[in-house]
Amino acid sequence: MLVTFSTDAYADTIMFGDVALAMLKMMGHSATVPGAILAADVPEALRRLKTAIDVKKALPAKGVDWSGVSLAHRAMPLIDLLAAAAKAEVEVMWN
Repeated sequence: MLVTFSTDAYADTIMFGDVALAMLKMMGHSATVPGAILAADVPEALRRLKTAIDVKKALPAKGVDWSGVSLAHRAMPLIDLLAAAAKAEVEVMWN
């Protein structure tokens, strides 16, 4: 499964389902697809995701999957999307 994150302020970001669902949980949302974050809630979702990624980075090398790509690197496009949405004060959707 692929999950596409979209907002009016940034290009769509597509992620593998397992990674996307994990990041949704880190943002404090259920792993329900499709879904959305209201514009007013985007800054908090961004803060939660960044905090969770920082915690994962502080742990031993378990944060690297079989491909050698860390969760922190996988989160970068979503963090950029959320930051752009927060700045533009627009909602984020995924499906």
